[in-house]
Amino acid sequence: MSWQQRIDSALSERRDADALRRRYPVTHGAGRWLEQGEQRWLNFSSNDYLGLSQHPQIIAAWQQGAERYGTGSGGSGHVTGYSVAHQHVEQELAEWLGYPRALLFISGFAANQALIAALMRKEDRIVADRLSHASLLEAASHSPAQLRRFAHNDSAQLAMLLGKPIDGLQLAVTEGIFSMDGDSAPLAEIAVATHAANGWLLVDDAHGIGVCGDEGRGSCAAQQVKPDLLVVTFGKAFGLSGAAVLCSEDAADYLLQFARHLIYSTSMPPAQAVALSQALAVVRSDEGETRRQTLRRHIARFRQGAEQLDMQLTASNSAIQPLIVGENVRALQITERVRDQGCWLTAIRPPTVPAGTARLRMTLTASHETQDIDRLLEVLHAARE
Repeated sequence: MSWQQRIDSALSERRDADALRRRYPVTHGAGRWLEQGEQRWLNFSSNDYLGLSQHPQIIAAWQQGAERYGTGSGGSGHVTGYSVAHQHVEQELAEWLGYPRALLFISGFAANQALIAALMRKEDRIVADRLSHASLLEAASHSPAQLRRFAHNDSAQLAMLLGKPIDGLQLAVTEGIFSMDGDSAPLAEIAVATHAANGWLLVDDAHGIGVCGDEGRGSCAAQQVKPDLLVVTFGKAFGLSGAAVLCSEDAADYLLQFARHLIYSTSMPPAQAVALSQALAVVRSDEGETRRQTLRRHIARFRQGAEQLDMQLTASNSAIQPLIVGENVRALQITERVRDQGCWLTAIRPPTVPAGTARLRMTLTASHETQDIDRLLEVLHAARE
């Protein structure tokens, strides 16, 4: 088989399964509206949960940061790329979330890959929720450690797997809010099971940080859990990009020595770190709380309306509201009909989700208005019929 034949075969398989992914260039893709040139749709696919990507104070902070530091960091943080702007926001995050240290990463994917690659050895074991993010499961499968998956949110099975004899160390892995189902992990139960087995707990709270808990401190704070390793990302509620790992002093020093994604990547632009500091201030403020309350009202309205229209949603109280339709082709058909009526949705299909669970992944934001939620329900009902 040639390289071209391999590529053609793989693409043909995806097309035949109605699973081929495509990108759509947009002129505006966050906030209430998605725009392509002169066309626009109500946007129900953005992870900009609090609408902060368009916040004037955050935009101004990035501009001021660029004027002071330039447009890029110029290198790895281990060379010349670690600025006082990076240091300042790391200290703010650590204080806010109650950890000794925070380390900035260029993305949540990089943070998860770096953690697992740096920590795990051949004699160790990773026990991960079956529906954990691809960045976590891929890193675990590529690591030398043994990987075991527990049934989604099943803390009893987690405890059973952690209780099996092993020579090395154990790491339990889960998310705060799951990106494709929108439901929350029982973090308190998971923490008890993990620490009873002398393991460490890693929680990726990409979809909870900024949205849940007091001052938006996230899923762990809301459930009064402090994992050994907490990953928070800034491409959702913070309206930016990048991520941070919250951990102990010693763990941070260890990662600075052995986390290759941190050592060998150019660090985020200092201007972005300045904007991140401003975003954190907004998230923690009264304005941030008002935006969280608005988002909660939208979620409640949507779920109440969906129940009245007999739509079977997942058990999600988060901004992520999936409607599972089953077959790929049906998900694509409904998505097309909804877009024709002015609402932008995305059909999520295998391998991102398990076979037979293709879905419409709808995300609600504080930027939406009440009539937008009602319009989505109306259009969805008509498209399904």
